[in-house]
This record gives sequence, C-alpha cells and structure tokens, in this order.
Amino acid sequence: MSDELSATLRITEIFHSIQGESRSVGLPTVFVRLTGCPLRCQYCDTAYAFTGGELWRLEAILAEVARYAPGHVCVTGGEPLAQPNCLPLLRALCDAGYQVSLETSGALDVSGVDSRVSRVVDLKTPDSQEVGRNLYANMALLGAEDQVKFVVCSRQDYEWARFKLDEYALAGRVGEILFSPSHGQLNPRDLAEWIVADNLPVRFQMQLHKYLWNDEPGH
Repeated sequence: MSDELSATLRITEIFHSIQGESRSVGLPTVFVRLTGCPLRCQYCDTAYAFTGGELWRLEAILAEVARYAPGHVCVTGGEPLAQPNCLPLLRALCDAGYQVSLETSGALDVSGVDSRVSRVVDLKTPDSQEVGRNLYANMALLGAEDQVKFVVCSRQDYEWARFKLDEYALAGRVGEILFSPSHGQLNPRDLAEWIVADNLPVRFQMQLHKYLWNDEPGH
C-alpha cells in the first residue's frame, strides 16, 4: 500500500458539495474530479476537465478528502478510468471507510473497480454523438450496488434507452436505472410523462447542481 500511496493522478479539482444526481442525490459529498476524457459528448458540461489539471500523489488526495470528513466520496471526470491509478485511488477511499461512487462513461472496462464501489455507468445515447463508444460487455459485470444512467436528449434517445433496458435486463441486474433529461435540450416534463405513460422501472432525475449553481466549477 505504501507504494500505491506514492502513485500520482492528474486532478482537475477536489471539492465538497451536494450530490446532484444518482442514488445519493442531495447528500453532502466530496468530489474528486480527474483530468482527461477520450469522449466528446455534445452535451458535456465538464469540458474544462479535458486538459490541464495538476499531478497529485495518492496520499495527498486522501489527505485532502479527509479534511472535509465526508461520508460520501464521488470519483468523477472527465473519464476517471482513463487514468490507471484511478483503481488504487478507489480502493484506498473504500479502505478509509467512505461510501464511494465512480461516475464513468461506460466506454472503458469497469472490471478492475473495487467491488465496494458503486459504479455509475453512463450508457451513451445516439444523440450524445458517442453511442459507438459504449462498451456493452460492462453490463454483465454490474450488480445490485451499481447504477446505469441514460442522458436523454430526444424521443429517439428515450426509445433507444427503453430498448437497452430490455436488451440487458437492467431492472433485474442493477440497483438504480437513472433517466435524466439533457439540460436545455429536452423538456424535463416530457421525459417524466413518457416514463409514467410506459410505467418504466427507472428513476427520473434532474441534475440538482445545475439548478443550484449553474455548473460553476467547484460545485
């Protein structure tokens, strides 16, 4: 473990805020945002994390997280799994006793992620312009502690997501299925009404942080 603590990761920011989405929405959470992403989704709201950042040793990251005395920690990006040392970071956060979630695009293999981590896998819809990057082999690896998210931009996206629910039997596989309207692209009421009309076994969610802080960095 001492060798792992000297490992480095490129970090865009570490901050304490309210979780705006997923199963732990509304809970105070420390976010560790890693730099870099191989995808370019057309609705991306964290393009500032594509480049730059600063190199942090793992032990310094753990010390910064501990400063906030959190119950929940979310490792996000960018695409966190694009950095190999994300895996020892996740393991170390779990060892420290936090409830840990990982927000990942679903384009990279999640099999190496510590089993104590809730993997929030974002299946990219056609209108994201990155649907071809989905690594569908990940679906068989997910379980009751994991979550699958669909950012829905249109009725076409909604129908595609409905098909994927059935294709991978997600309702019986993962703990949460999250349908979120793409902010500014789809009327949230439309998505909510489609879900109700079809009685889908999914959780409708809106990104709380956008309404509280309008995507300001550090929130």
